[in-house]
Amino acid sequence: MGRKRKNGEGTVRLRKDGRWEGRVVIGYDDKGLPKTKNVLAKTKSECVEKLKTLKDALAPPAPPRTRADMPFGDWMEHWYETHSRPAARPGTRRIYEGYLRLYIRPGLGHIPLNRLTAKDMQQFFVWLKTEGRADQSDGETGLADSQLRNIHSLCWRALEKAVSGNLIPQNPASGCKLPPARKGEMNLLSREAMQKLLIQAKEEKYYELFLLEFATGLRLGELTVLQWEDLNLTTGELRISKQAVVIGSEVVVTEPKTKAAVRTLLLPPKVLEVFREYRKRNVSRWLFPSPKKEDSPLLPSVVRQRLHRLLDHAGCERMRFHDLRHTFATLALESGKDVKTLSAMLGHVSAATTLDIYTHITDDMRLTAAANIDRSIGKAVPQEDASEPGQETAPATAEKPSMTDFKPYVGRKRRSGTGCVSEINDHLFEGRYSPKWPDGKKHARNVYAHTREECEEKLKLLIAEMKAEIVEAQRLKDLGEGDGSPPEEKKGKRGKTRI
Repeated sequence: MGRKRKNGEGTVRLRKDGRWEGRVVIGYDDKGLPKTKNVLAKTKSECVEKLKTLKDALAPPAPPRTRADMPFGDWMEHWYETHSRPAARPGTRRIYEGYLRLYIRPGLGHIPLNRLTAKDMQQFFVWLKTEGRADQSDGETGLADSQLRNIHSLCWRALEKAVSGNLIPQNPASGCKLPPARKGEMNLLSREAMQKLLIQAKEEKYYELFLLEFATGLRLGELTVLQWEDLNLTTGELRISKQAVVIGSEVVVTEPKTKAAVRTLLLPPKVLEVFREYRKRNVSRWLFPSPKKEDSPLLPSVVRQRLHRLLDHAGCERMRFHDLRHTFATLALESGKDVKTLSAMLGHVSAATTLDIYTHITDDMRLTAAANIDRSIGKAVPQEDASEPGQETAPATAEKPSMTDFKPYVGRKRRSGTGCVSEINDHLFEGRYSPKWPDGKKHARNVYAHTREECEEKLKLLIAEMKAEIVEAQRLKDLGEGDGSPPEEKKGKRGKTRI
């Protein structure tokens, strides 16, 4: 009787056609059924050898043996795969892997771990700050301060592990001088600007999205992946339990980073009524579905671009989407909302986080409160023209916010056959023309430029070129020398003309 093969060695059998087949299990599907790969050979010994080769090829690579003189790039990869990646979220993994591939390996990867010095680290960060940016197409050569600090943090943690593993005596990243962390400037929308934005958003079919943001202060990633099942149209309860993470061009729905981010909000009655009417028009499961991709939410990048466009059309200064969240929080505090309640609404881990972000607002509120108390105790006479902060007197009746007489911008509709131009970001415009070719299909090509005017001119040239090609494609099709599709050299490239 033949030797019984051990688990993991696979099986070898003689087929009816006279050939030998080797088979090995490589995993299991969702139903628990084995997934296999096989090899074929004329003889048993040849089949066994082929099966061994197959198993060796399928086996995961052995982790590198850690040693003091291993290249720093190899150590970073080992540390990341072993200690960082398993616990990281998909978006975080994408960022870290980009840092490793674009910056750390090219800049420091060749230096042996035990020969890496604080001077090497400092020079590396100086290089990143001045000329280390991977994408310099927009004229910028250095990385942002926040990215420098993130890369430093990644290196520091990996080197700390090397210290605790007795591979190196001390952490060379500890003494690096980095740009200080600075709070980003907080831009707030005035009440009039909010009204203008909402009026313009209604004209451009984005009213419900921005209305909900002003009513809740949601993070952009939370807002874009809301589904109708998250909103109770009877009670007005809105459940926040997921967020969007963009990987490539795909939106991945994940759990929030913290438990505090999972929360339930209550929509104001007037906002709830808007969404009841909106539900009658929206058949998607997403509150804000993508207009291009079926059964997909809006990309966060699309919302940012749309915000800039709306602000431009409304005659308002551009700002980040996150500033709308700041606007909500500021208005909530000014209207008397306590910090603890606001912190829960915003999904902050603690009220201390909220206080840290909105210190200037709460300080102004405390000054005003102190002044009011002082006047009450001292029976001070309110001054009409106060010059010191906190000395302003509240009017006897609250002043009603004035309504703007702003009329929305109505864009000029493009004539058929003139393509379209859209703003991709602050410094790049895209022109697109997608006519129907004689093969019965639409084939699109794009052009890019730094200004709308330049993009329109490039688009005119592209359209003229494509129209001439369409005429030629039709002629060849009539002669039986083609199928009416674009020229071969254009296929697969979509005719993109980049700057």
